[in-house]
Amino acid sequence: MSGHSKWATIKHKKGAADKKRGTLFAKLIKQVEVAARQGGGDPAHNPTLRTMFQKARESSVPLDTIERAVKRGTGELEGVDYQTVTYEGYAPHGVALLVECLTDNRNRTGGEVRSIFSKNGGSLAEPGAVAWQFARTGVIYVPRSYDEDELMTIALEAGADDIVDEGDQWRVTCAPTNLPTVRAALEDAKVAFESADVTMLPSTSVLLDTESAAKAVLKLVDLLDDNDDVEGVYGNFDVPEQILETIEL
Repeated sequence: MSGHSKWATIKHKKGAADKKRGTLFAKLIKQVEVAARQGGGDPAHNPTLRTMFQKARESSVPLDTIERAVKRGTGELEGVDYQTVTYEGYAPHGVALLVECLTDNRNRTGGEVRSIFSKNGGSLAEPGAVAWQFARTGVIYVPRSYDEDELMTIALEAGADDIVDEGDQWRVTCAPTNLPTVRAALEDAKVAFESADVTMLPSTSVLLDTESAAKAVLKLVDLLDDNDDVEGVYGNFDVPEQILETIEL
């Protein structure tokens, strides 16, 4: 599991996610609205909307709130014209970061992201400087207790590309467009999974094997995550779990 994914899991276990529920709701609602605007308001014919809809429901966003976001996206209700902007940069210790944003004001968002980088030991990079190190991928994490052969049969028949042993979990990967189908196949087979999302997977990782190095990178990642316009932060770092467990939120 990537360093950021492990960190997000640990924060969830420690209950930190609940402290920022309002911010999370706002980001998920924005994603639903944009997905509906780009691909239509019917989840059955819009895989991106279907994924965002499920993600919002899993995070306990009220159904009527999601439905209003869909209507804003389709034009049935007045909405905001959000733009997708991606920033590339470096965290301390040479870690590459991709920062995906949805914003109604590019100048504001760009200034805020740049400030967060510069004040926390990082720097923005030119477009294309780090993006080549990442690939957009559908990822589902399944508990390691599930039988590998059985899981592989279900997942591959549904369109998954690979299954990787990550210690206490299986990582099932697929094309982003196949994520809803693979997810549905696992649900039909009663396979419980920990998360299912479209993410940016790095091709290589920088190992942060000291607490000070991990803290420096995770501080920058968390501050970026906290920004209202930031929808996702992806990094090519890995941190040993025993170090992650010792870091206070």
